Amino acid sequence: MKIYSKIKVLILAAILVTGMAAVSVQNDKLFEISKNLEIFINVYKELNTNFVDDLDPSVMMRTALDAMVGSLDPYTNYISESQVESYRLTQDEKYQGIGARVGLVDGVFTILEPYAGGPAVEAGLKAGDQILKIENTDISGKSLDEINGIVRGVPGTEVLMHVRKTGQKESVPVKLTRGEVNIPNVPYSGLVSEDIGYIQLTVFTQNASGNISKALKDLKNKNPELKGVIIDLRDNGGGLLHEAVNICNLFIPAGEVVVTTKAKVKEKDQTYKTMNPPLDTEIPVAVLIDKRSASASEIVSGVIQDLDRGVLIGQRSFGKGLVQNTKEMGYNSRLKLTTSRYYIPSGRCIQGVEYENGVPKDIPDSRRSVFKTRNGRQVLDGGGVTPDIRLEPVKKHVLTEALLEKHMIFKFANEYCAGRDSVAAPGSFVFTDFDRFMNFVKKSGFNFESEAEKNLQKMKEALTALTDPATMKDEIKSIEQKIAAAKQEAWQKAKAEITAEIEKEIITRYYYQSGRSKHTLSGDPEVAEAISVLKDPARYRKILARK
Repeated sequence: MKIYSKIKVLILAAILVTGMAAVSVQNDKLFEISKNLEIFINVYKELNTNFVDDLDPSVMMRTALDAMVGSLDPYTNYISESQVESYRLTQDEKYQGIGARVGLVDGVFTILEPYAGGPAVEAGLKAGDQILKIENTDISGKSLDEINGIVRGVPGTEVLMHVRKTGQKESVPVKLTRGEVNIPNVPYSGLVSEDIGYIQLTVFTQNASGNISKALKDLKNKNPELKGVIIDLRDNGGGLLHEAVNICNLFIPAGEVVVTTKAKVKEKDQTYKTMNPPLDTEIPVAVLIDKRSASASEIVSGVIQDLDRGVLIGQRSFGKGLVQNTKEMGYNSRLKLTTSRYYIPSGRCIQGVEYENGVPKDIPDSRRSVFKTRNGRQVLDGGGVTPDIRLEPVKKHVLTEALLEKHMIFKFANEYCAGRDSVAAPGSFVFTDFDRFMNFVKKSGFNFESEAEKNLQKMKEALTALTDPATMKDEIKSIEQKIAAAKQEAWQKAKAEITAEIEKEIITRYYYQSGRSKHTLSGDPEVAEAISVLKDPARYRKILARK
């Protein structure tokens, strides 16, 4: 029992020391903390002493800690001693490991996409290769997090994998050296028309602004009469704040406030301004965003909008305007906690105000506060950045979604690319063997259950409770025949979309991420809209003018 008394004394002592310097209002809060900590200790003591089963103190405490931080926001987390190394690796600016995107396909750990120039490519690993053992550990049945914990490690260390290649029955040993893999933050840039440039930014890692600057200079060299540039921030989850500031600085003058951070403690508030001469303050800019554009992406797009420096196109962004810091908590554990919020030039905060399943909830515009851009245009806070031109996201056909979910296109590409040294270049490659794909899908046993089939089954179950389904046998059979015909028709309706997904998967095998980006541009409706706006100066100016 002495240990509980000692814990209580230490906690109360710490609170009293803190409370001595606090004002009377704070004393009330400290009393509440003291009271509830005492209750917590008493509950813990009672459970540990008298609960019918033996309890693991670390598990109980972890449960309590996770519940406490989980009640705040999705970004505040407790990191235990056992998780610290994995956390450190995931927070590093460089990807550290085997240099490949990996995942579970039919329960087997599989290379999904090797990164150009990474250890996996150098070791001869390809998309579709299955990893069965790491060192002498059989990894079947392990979760993806567990396997990643084994795979990742310090750059320069070796790891032995037992790999089964596509079409082979037996595995072969493959030894590779873990490395620091610089995944390109600007995987592709180029002209998308004779006078419109395009730059894709996938992550705000080190020198992202330098790479954007270089890409823009290259585009201008290719066409000195460049009429506009598209900055693609779709699917970009953010990264380094200073890179976001520097990217804004490419298009706006020095001395402009880009973002401020506001904390509970006013002395910790910070203001970030552009510091360097801009690259180009005149060239028309279109920024593409979507619901996965977050954090630093929202700062760049929000600043461009607030200063009326360019036109935003796409869907409302994610809504992450929070700053996290990591603090030592003793015994080599950490607490990653939200310490401040981002505010962009208009004064608005881009952070979502409600969460659902760990992500900001899309709230109606009527519940968002109104702010003004430099030109006096109305913009809203409380849930991401709303584009100037809203486009509905391209929704995949349910059949395409089912094929992707079951990895049918990925598996077909494994077979198609096996033994094939090359395919035509991005933008030129055309997949024409759709019948081969359909035969592959048929042999695989793929079963696509449509929503209509699910509803019909529910109807059958409901009928059983009311009457004998046999009395409606003919009607049910007629519906089933119509559904079967509709499923056949779905293949034709989704053919072009499925073909595009097959081409994208195959192109990635030979030309990596940059090739995939280049290949998909020609059929991209949001890129087409951006080109249209940038080629129409009157429309561009009208969008940015005071409403």
